[in-house]
Amino acid sequence: MKLFYFPNTCALGIHVILEEIGKPFELESVDFRTGAQRKAPYITLNPKGKVPALLRDDGTLLTEFPAIAWYVARLNPQARLLPEGIDGEARVLELVDYLISTVHMRGFTRIFRASAFTPTTADEPAVKQTGRDVVVDGLKFVSHTLGAQAYLLGDYSIADATLFFLEHWAADRVKIPLPDNIAAHYARMRERPAVQRALAAEGLG
Repeated sequence: MKLFYFPNTCALGIHVILEEIGKPFELESVDFRTGAQRKAPYITLNPKGKVPALLRDDGTLLTEFPAIAWYVARLNPQARLLPEGIDGEARVLELVDYLISTVHMRGFTRIFRASAFTPTTADEPAVKQTGRDVVVDGLKFVSHTLGAQAYLLGDYSIADATLFFLEHWAADRVKIPLPDNIAAHYARMRERPAVQRALAAEGLG
């Protein structure tokens, strides 16, 4: 398998999941700085023009974070990245979807790409503030879900790898304070060898 990524994007979460699996995989950076995601050859392979994207062993491409995370976990049950049973899987997917569709897309996207939400430069600070509010509220909700557990659903899962890249963005990129138990989760995640390998490979330390 090959993961198409760019450092410090949400593909970091998929990178962590692949590292947790422990099987060989390739990495190919799509250079957002030069707009490579919107040019050939990448746009030919992935007309959506974004990452993450996973080139599977049969030559087909899988896109969208939740689908990739679920696929890799289901393909590798020995890694125990999904709970057993349909209800457990549904709860994991519920969390992953919330983290991606709300905290990432409605929150961080406004912070990082405010100009996409308003034609007026003067309005961009308000757009960014709206994004920060969404992130703060989202982290509060996830903090309640986490409670005193080590990981979001008790046992480690793809939901924790998803939360990790958002924690990284909040704490290290935009300086949004993490709730205490989320900060402890972030520290716990950074101690995992798979996370350390992913960070090192992406030059994030």
